[in-house]
Amino acid sequence: MSQTRPGKRERLVAAAAEMVYRQGVAPTTLAHIAEAADVPLGNVYYYFKTKEDIVGAVVQTRAEQLEAILAELEARHRTPKTRLKALVEMLADRADETALYGCPYGTLATELSKRPDGTNPLATHLMELLINWAERQFQQLVRRDARDLAIDLVAAYEGAAVLASTLAQPDLMARHSRRLRAWIDAQPGRPTA
Repeated sequence: MSQTRPGKRERLVAAAAEMVYRQGVAPTTLAHIAEAADVPLGNVYYYFKTKEDIVGAVVQTRAEQLEAILAELEARHRTPKTRLKALVEMLADRADETALYGCPYGTLATELSKRPDGTNPLATHLMELLINWAERQFQQLVRRDARDLAIDLVAAYEGAAVLASTLAQPDLMARHSRRLRAWIDAQPGRPTA
């Protein structure tokens, strides 16, 4: 069975997502994206009028990927604590890549928040997806401080990702992941029936 090649738009977004992750938004040009996607530069403008348009598509793609990951965690794990620990473990499994380029969600959100025109609402959405999902898990543990705990969890992971990348130490992610899983285990609360 032969596989069909993704369409030009899909290839452009995939190439842009990879380039933005590896080198950032500013140095990524439409010409670089077109070359990496094997699409003639003139065709790029049929799908995306500006670089901002393709960056928006990258953010939307990252959000959809994150939503799919979180939905899978919901489906595969029965309790809120096991879901939270599975999230931490999954993120830590990317330690080598995180040490090179940072967290694909956090670095993109951070970079877009520094733009002169203000934070891109889609970038804010990336962090809110993680926080809101974690908050729901802590709410299921009947925790009144669920929002604060969710922010603590995401901040701890994103901080570890920044340090692992800055210091080029992937083992830092593994060590911090163990601490986060122990922290989750130590949280009092009972799952709702």
